[in-house]
Amino acid sequence: MRIVIVGDGKVGYALTEQLSKEGHDVFVIDSNPKVLQNSMETLDVMVLEGNGVSLNVQIEAGVPESDVLIAATSADETNLLCCIIAKKLGCKHTIARVRNPEYADHTEFLKTDLGLSMTINPERRAAKEMFRLLQFPDFLKRDSFVRGRVELIELKIKEKSPMLGMKLSDLYSTAKVKVLVCTVERKGEINVPTGDFVFQQDDKITVAAQTIDLVTLIKNLKIRNYKINEVIIIGGSNIAVYLSELLIESDVEVKIIEKDYNRCLLLADLVSDALIIHGDGSVKETLSSEGLQNTDALITLTNIDEENIILSMYANHLGVPKTITKVNRIEYSEIFREKGVDTMVSPKLLTASEIVRYVRSIDNNAENAVLNLYSIANGKAEALEFQVDDTIKNTNVTLTKMNLKKGILIVAISRKGKIIIPTGNDVIKIGDLVVIVTDLSHRIHHLNEMFQN
Repeated sequence: MRIVIVGDGKVGYALTEQLSKEGHDVFVIDSNPKVLQNSMETLDVMVLEGNGVSLNVQIEAGVPESDVLIAATSADETNLLCCIIAKKLGCKHTIARVRNPEYADHTEFLKTDLGLSMTINPERRAAKEMFRLLQFPDFLKRDSFVRGRVELIELKIKEKSPMLGMKLSDLYSTAKVKVLVCTVERKGEINVPTGDFVFQQDDKITVAAQTIDLVTLIKNLKIRNYKINEVIIIGGSNIAVYLSELLIESDVEVKIIEKDYNRCLLLADLVSDALIIHGDGSVKETLSSEGLQNTDALITLTNIDEENIILSMYANHLGVPKTITKVNRIEYSEIFREKGVDTMVSPKLLTASEIVRYVRSIDNNAENAVLNLYSIANGKAEALEFQVDDTIKNTNVTLTKMNLKKGILIVAISRKGKIIIPTGNDVIKIGDLVVIVTDLSHRIHHLNEMFQN
């Protein structure tokens, strides 16, 4: 497909990188020639210097003949206007990044009356991700499929875990619920384990299970399950606002430390039930005076990745049970994971994954659309959800007899409301919802692409 991206900042670059890897014809518009030069040289895409709102610039970039325009500048109004112009020019699909909380309640209006195909708010998306992780604090990552009835969760095998030294084939006898181990990350390498795989300390495993079985799974695997009662947030960004609202609704005490006084005044109006502290959250004395050592969780939301990482490492050193670290650059995430910074959330990557899912869905016909897509195993694999229709091959064939491509695993099947964590004797049928996990050697747009030719 031909895709035009307006804005070559953090989100725009992440989108350009992912979509160009998927084989799309990507054209980038930005007013900064330096960032355009970098994208052109490193990603091999077409670029155009100019204002994405300009009618002439959009025509020069080929927007009227394009399949998708994605507006990802730092200004919401610019993004909305870019999409309106693109739609009038004949672009089939338009996607706008909209960050202002004031627009959050107008999503349907933006889609219906302005003709937008999709709006996405990176900060709200990141806040929801963080909130879900705080519900089960020992989970490093948590993604939902099949309308919330199937979960893919990432866990770290710790020193006293009953899984230490256990073979995968013996897992059910301890877990007492049906689970499927999709991937194991060990020393930076990703494995798709077989039955004789033996778990070791510090392995990070991605497990598929029914949502209703999570509590039993946690209990039998002796995973810590404690309620978060108090959270300290460093940085009063929009993510902090969205997250605070979710936490307060769940009766969690929230304390936000923000060093900009005017922002503190605004936060006091936006989240009146949170305690707003005017101070520098990167200063040890401030953290100590606000009781960091006694809190249940620390969320670092400053605009500086290095500061967020160091603060999370310090909180881990003090024994804070849970830390969540906002990062934009994840190139060095594996190094920091080894230092105890396990749970990282990247708004730009969440946004990019959501938009890539939408692009893949419109790349097929509606019946074969990708319903959900998540990056897992530290970005080295993907989990996708599809609907099975009469165009899908190998229905009613047992999984052991399916000729699946190497690196692809069927991890869950939903049939008439019943969830199946499959074994080799299960089959897929027309009407099923299917969740698969694949490494990045495959870019699955259609369910039939998981089979060998």
